[in-house]
Formats: sequence, C-alpha cells, structure tokens
Amino acid sequence: MATYSVAVIVGSLRKQSFSLKVANAFAKLAPPSLKLNVITLHELSFFNQDLEATPPADWVKFRDTIHASDAVIFVTPEYNRGTSGVLKNAIDVGSRPFGKSCFLGKPTGIVGNAPGPGGGVSAVMNLRQVLPGIVGPIMGQPEIYLNAIGDAFDDKGEIVKESIRPVLQAYIDAFAVWVEKLKK
Repeated sequence: MATYSVAVIVGSLRKQSFSLKVANAFAKLAPPSLKLNVITLHELSFFNQDLEATPPADWVKFRDTIHASDAVIFVTPEYNRGTSGVLKNAIDVGSRPFGKSCFLGKPTGIVGNAPGPGGGVSAVMNLRQVLPGIVGPIMGQPEIYLNAIGDAFDDKGEIVKESIRPVLQAYIDAFAVWVEKLKK
C-alpha cells in the first residue's frame, strides 16, 4: 500500500486555535496510507505581486512544502462569513505566479469549523469559490462543518467531546480512499 503525504494547512494563527486542534486530530486519526504534515502560517509573509520575480524565502519554502505533498487539506475557521485573511494569503502565495500554482493537480479537502452553530459553512463555501482552477479536484463528499467546536478539545488539543471523533474519523478515512483513487 502506498503512503501519501498530505499538507494540512491551518487557517488560524491563534495559539489554541480550533483549526490547529482539528488538524492535529486528523494527524492522529489518519490511516497508515496518509502521512499528514500540519502547516501553520505564522512565518508566511504577505503576498505582493511586486516580489514575484524574486520571491521571499518564506514563500519558496511554503511552495516547496506543498509541491512535495501529494494532497492538501485546508482547515478553515470562519471569520465574518468567510475564510481567514491568513489562509487567503497562503492561497495567494501558493497559487502564484499565474499558471504555476503549487496546489495544481493535488486532491484537495476543505474542513470548516466554528464555535457557533454554522460550523464554518460560509468559510468553506468561500473557499469553494476561490480554489477551482488553482488546486486539484476538491473532495465533495463527505462535507465537514464542525460546529460548536469550542469545547471539543482540551488545552493540550486532545478530543474531549467524543461525538466529534467519528466525524473526524469518517472524513479522514474518506479522504484517504479518495486520494488513493486519484493517485493510482
């Protein structure tokens, strides 16, 4: 059985972010066919098209990390009915220069989360508008919107709300099957 590298991009900078906890939970729950690399965006500078000819080292490192991955999962919080600015910036950095997106051809997953009842559905829909054309195929089912996520993890990032575990497990298992199918 092949092992596929998955870049899991965390769309929040908060130290105790729900998105980071979700990403780390996926890494623990992933089947042996997936090796997850959780990527935070703390060091990624702002995209500026003026810098494309000589991109900053942090852009090159980010792009190289994504290029080395077989698949990508975006874990997004919902900020004002959309995705976070830091995640949109990462998408802009990774998708440039035009026609050379480091995300191209990679099976892609989108996971929304929010402490409220919507579970990040608006942020996910925002990404579903932005990503086509700069990523590979986006997994359509199962969709995942993690609502009321605020009490799902302890301060060490361990799942304490057991009802979330089967949801996370079902998603990462389906993603593994889907990546295997597309990468054969």
